[in-house]
Amino acid sequence: MKAVELVRTRIVYSEAAFAELVLWQLPAPLPGSSHRFKYRLAYVVHGVCVLRYDNEAGKGDHRHYAGKEGAYAFTGPDKLIAAFQADIARWHRENSDS
Repeated sequence: MKAVELVRTRIVYSEAAFAELVLWQLPAPLPGSSHRFKYRLAYVVHGVCVLRYDNEAGKGDHRHYAGKEGAYAFTGPDKLIAAFQADIARWHRENSDS
């Protein structure tokens, strides 16, 4: 099986903000991950990535939020996207003046 692109989309929230979601299903897990998905979900505001979920080879599943990087427990694509959307809402609550 070759890698299969499952999602590639850009969601525009405003003139200043957008999200980009990219998700692949792989023939085998990446080093550092126990599942067969490769993903990059980013939320960009005023040209700055303020939130990102990704799983680089060798680094495993993690997220970047509020200038910090932490582990992310991947349990499936639907839950990944739901967590990302919840973090976008959280970012807006915490940064309502942005």
